[in-house]
Amino acid sequence: MANLIKRRVRHQRVSPRHRRQRQGKSVSLLVLVLVWSLAMGWLLSLASNVQGATPTPTTANEIGTVDVVPAKHKLGQELYLENCSKCHIALPPEVLPSQTWKNLLQDSQHYGATLKPLVDPPRILVWRYLSTFSRPLFKEEPIPYRVRKSRFFQALHPKVEFSTPAQINSCVSCHPSAKDFNFRRLSAEMKE
Repeated sequence: MANLIKRRVRHQRVSPRHRRQRQGKSVSLLVLVLVWSLAMGWLLSLASNVQGATPTPTTANEIGTVDVVPAKHKLGQELYLENCSKCHIALPPEVLPSQTWKNLLQDSQHYGATLKPLVDPPRILVWRYLSTFSRPLFKEEPIPYRVRKSRFFQALHPKVEFSTPAQINSCVSCHPSAKDFNFRRLSAEMKE
């Protein structure tokens, strides 16, 4: 019993210095937990942004372009549209092969017009966008420079009968929103 009383007395007689040390340790522990929690929250938010948050369902009308463009290619797409839409309807990268796009980006001669070619880094961003959404040709396959000669364009239009050879500016006859880079919306005649 005497030992029990001595222990209680010892706990009651804690010096002010020891009390401050205990309080300092508990404050340090609280700060450490707070910093750790903030760091983990920040890392989790970064991870969710990189992997993409849970995608919300979209309809074909909301997408507009043929493929949904990830954030890392958005700037390349914007630069592509900004540069190509000045003179004609910008085509989806899917309709021409990668080799055609590569040659078009490197050549200042563009279908009879002399253009100021894109320089790096915008050219690299546009190329990454175009090469991601276009497909390579087979070996020994000729590189098409006209839409109507591209097997990719033909594959995207399997049942379409063209009264005249397909040209870039004739896209709007079937795709009324082509000028807005929306090739999903079709004219009433094409929906039937």
